[in-house]
Amino acid sequence: MEFRPCIDIHNGKVKQIVGSSLKDEGNAAIDNFVADKPGSYYAELYKKNNLRGGHIILLNPEGSEFYEATKAQALDALKAFPGGMQLGGGINPDNAEMFIDAGASHVIVTSYVFKDGRIHMERLMNMAKAVGKEHLVLDLSCRNTAQGYMVVTDRWQKITETKVDLELLGMLSEYCDEYLIHAVDVEGKNSGIECELVEKLSDWEGCPITYAGGVHSYEDIDILNRAGKGRVNMTIGSALDLFGGKLSFDKIVKYVGNELT
Repeated sequence: MEFRPCIDIHNGKVKQIVGSSLKDEGNAAIDNFVADKPGSYYAELYKKNNLRGGHIILLNPEGSEFYEATKAQALDALKAFPGGMQLGGGINPDNAEMFIDAGASHVIVTSYVFKDGRIHMERLMNMAKAVGKEHLVLDLSCRNTAQGYMVVTDRWQKITETKVDLELLGMLSEYCDEYLIHAVDVEGKNSGIECELVEKLSDWEGCPITYAGGVHSYEDIDILNRAGKGRVNMTIGSALDLFGGKLSFDKIVKYVGNELT
């Protein structure tokens, strides 16, 4: 299990938000933490600690009055750690190459591929063609429903018809290099992980998966490692002391897959 750090940018500032509170209308969200430092500060810190594979997420859509400020923060962060971080948020074949050229190791895609509640395979193939499979991460962030864990899109505001299971992971892995999966119901709430989801993901033996959502204690990290059979990487956001939380960044950096000491 690897620690994959994050930089979430909303309204031109690095933030940690309650994921389910994000709304395009009015650029609204419930903030857990608003940084007084730029994205480049965090990217430089991750570079110093050799934490590759983290993600930068633009939480404002194109057309928002804050999009350009959010994008500028993201580009500065990529410049600070070239080739070290992935980038997502409004990615499509027209802008993906620009972010790769700016220093993103991968681009992260959800809404472009999952439109009108379903997978559009031709769009997925277009994305893979635009940047290469080796530069593409699919965000399968999901919400638990009566039908199972279903992919959510458009900054987690729309539930699709697509169920996250081994069949889906196998089918889509032909076109991507990694998966990023936020457990949306617990994202930003410091309420513990979605253990059931992690256990399902642990059965996947293909390309890397990074789980995000609900980690708020060192015990959660141990639970995630065991439930994920060491195969599922982790992201920690608002619980981290970098973002106003109680978990030590320095301590977690030293975590190498065994019980914390």
